[in-house]
Amino acid sequence: MPENASRQNATFSSGMGQAHGYLSVPSSGSGPGVIVIQEWWGLTDHIADVVDRLAAEGFVALAPDLYGGRTTHDADEAGELMMSLPVDQAARDLGGAVDFLLGHDAVTSSTVGAVGFCMGGGFVLLLAAQQGDRVSAAVPYYGVGPAVPSTFTGLTAAVQGHYGLKDDFYPADDARAQEQQIREGSGAEVEFHFYDAGHAFHNDTNKLGTYSPGDAELAWSRTVDFLRAKVV
Repeated sequence: MPENASRQNATFSSGMGQAHGYLSVPSSGSGPGVIVIQEWWGLTDHIADVVDRLAAEGFVALAPDLYGGRTTHDADEAGELMMSLPVDQAARDLGGAVDFLLGHDAVTSSTVGAVGFCMGGGFVLLLAAQQGDRVSAAVPYYGVGPAVPSTFTGLTAAVQGHYGLKDDFYPADDARAQEQQIREGSGAEVEFHFYDAGHAFHNDTNKLGTYSPGDAELAWSRTVDFLRAKVV
């Protein structure tokens, strides 16, 4: 992180209640807003690190805590947490995060971007479909899970996807079909990138043994360039 960057826990409105998350503001004090959506493990140190990395690139980044403070490194427990998460409640929390960033004094953009991983990648697509032109850039990394929408008619954001050719959780052929479904269903700009890697290849803490440093670096550089171009 650059010196003088601000890291803090954030509380924001979600429906009739409140939600929480991890916020990082760049050392410049301002920048475009980006939401980071967790994997099924929860708001882990890895997701907080992604938030900090975005702040280091000049973005005001927020990761909503969709599990209310719970995290795990056990795949069975992570699956249970994901399947027990009410999609409508998570969608309200994410919509509240959009409101929070767009109303934040440090955010210079009139739209937000969204980046998510695994379960969070599915929620990125749902958020973009539900929030329309308030989300200008959607970046799902190997997005799976119950939040993936069945229709993309409300989506206007440009979409940049990152998927593994060796992903056993979400095969590349399924990802290619989804890319075409988004393009036809929304008319938005859509580009999926494919890597010679497995699931969760961007996560340097994953327990699957699929972290791929070269692919992760390339996907990250593409993500940052894309967000800079689209989140205005």
